[in-house]
Amino acid sequence: MGTQPSTKPWLTSYPSGVPHEVPWKITPTVRHILERSCERFADRSAFTSFGVSMSYRELDVHTRGFAAWLQHMGLAKGDRVALMMPNCLQYPVALLGTLRAGMVAVNVNPLYTASELAHQLRDSGAKAIVVLENFAHTVQQAMPGTDLKVVVVTGIADLFPATRRWPMNFIVRHLRHAVPPFQIPGAWSWSDMRHDGAAHALLPVELDSTDVALIQYTGGTTGRPKGAVLTHGNLVANIEQVVAWTRGVLVEGAETVITALPLYHVFALMSNLLVFLRLGGHNVLVADPRDMKRFMSVLRRTPFTVITGVNTLFAALLKAPGFDEVAQRGRGRIKLAVAGGMALQPVVSDRWQALTGRPIIEGYGLSETSPIVCANRIDAAGCTGRLGLPVPSTEVAIVDDGGQALPQGAIGEIAVRGPQVMRGYWNRPQDTAGAFTPDGYLLTGDIGRMEPDGHVTFVDRKKDIIVVSGMKAFPQEIDDVARQHPGVADAAAVGVPDAHSGESVMLFIVRGDASLQEDELRSFLAERLAPYKQPRYIEFRDELPRTPIGKVLRRQLKDEALKARAAQARELHEA
Repeated sequence: MGTQPSTKPWLTSYPSGVPHEVPWKITPTVRHILERSCERFADRSAFTSFGVSMSYRELDVHTRGFAAWLQHMGLAKGDRVALMMPNCLQYPVALLGTLRAGMVAVNVNPLYTASELAHQLRDSGAKAIVVLENFAHTVQQAMPGTDLKVVVVTGIADLFPATRRWPMNFIVRHLRHAVPPFQIPGAWSWSDMRHDGAAHALLPVELDSTDVALIQYTGGTTGRPKGAVLTHGNLVANIEQVVAWTRGVLVEGAETVITALPLYHVFALMSNLLVFLRLGGHNVLVADPRDMKRFMSVLRRTPFTVITGVNTLFAALLKAPGFDEVAQRGRGRIKLAVAGGMALQPVVSDRWQALTGRPIIEGYGLSETSPIVCANRIDAAGCTGRLGLPVPSTEVAIVDDGGQALPQGAIGEIAVRGPQVMRGYWNRPQDTAGAFTPDGYLLTGDIGRMEPDGHVTFVDRKKDIIVVSGMKAFPQEIDDVARQHPGVADAAAVGVPDAHSGESVMLFIVRGDASLQEDELRSFLAERLAPYKQPRYIEFRDELPRTPIGKVLRRQLKDEALKARAAQARELHEA
């Protein structure tokens, strides 16, 4: 018995009109999608930032100029170009220009420390980087020992008309003091790069579906980030899978999507930038969704049809003053709200649907799969609490620790095979070999089960499972139960060493009610969790550490807990 499941039950649950397979090989590269959309939708807005829009015609000019400039600077096909920017107009220009030149984009989190950035630059071998000036000081610190030869520094408003560019950049630099001092000899400004690029022709580059487009680093929640190697074929396949899944709902040349999640994360990169590039959609970029006042201003003036987010983003919107008005105006116009990256809480989903008239549709994926693997039906009546059905041309199996397929309903590791699955990890042949079964299924590290109708349900991360006296406790389950208490705003469980049981549960709690006491919470949990799942330790915190898209950093919590216990042990010993 191998990984391959005997049947594909999800196909019987597909919506009418959604194909079982997608013809993704017809379009070989993202460059082809870009050039076709720029021709078909030339006069339509492609991206808007701070009220300034860029048309598809302008996108064509800007990306062509950036690609030609990279070539002029001596970079060749396959060279890596790092992108270190929040959601601004320069990001899609740099990303798509890099791909247009046949080079490889490397997304970088702008909030990285110098050591984190240095690791990613050295690991990827990036020869160029485009960085927002707010983070250029980090690049300066990280550069020694890297292969960087070309640095472009840009201000947030560098693609705005001059009447808006100068005032906004001045405010950021001199009134908000948001640009720490830096010195990078030989660095190019965005304006100088644009001027120089316009003087050069883009040289032809042969590209096909097997060429690498993106090295997307994993989130690093459980260790050093690894670079997932995604080809043009991987990305195109996932684009076409999403387009097929939304067939009959999204219309080419007619959609406006709110892009508040960071484009350097693969979820927004695919679900917003690339999918809507293919559809001729209009991406409204939100640089900092934590600035809720500005975010709400964008929502009020934008007749959007699609919005993507994570649970924390949707929850924050629901609490924001004025969102009720935005939701009311959007009823009947908003076609789709999509969540991913973390579990969607039912209370958030129910409240969203009550206000907007549309449910939040959950999906599932990971960096290694471009990223989308599963999605709930677009016509779902509400939150299903499940990851959804495998998208077209995708196979999902639930396997045991030996990689053997388990029967329906059994809990095991989610394994994926499809054209969107990565080639492997960058410069890590051993990790790549260990990530795949002999018949080509990617082992995701996620634990789940498949229902008889083909829906996949998430249970937990394999590395996060807590083994108490040989019995498995799933942190996600403990979190969900704790959040059911009306006095709990957030929760995260981790395993800590225990001399008697091997591991025990430690639960971190963010109070929603300041009067909540530990004894009250323990009584609540005792009624709802088996004894081995109940926390031995409970710690109250003001907030939980999370990734930029909202995933709890359990490893950080565990490390902090272990350090605190070690410090206590030293104090007792010294006493």
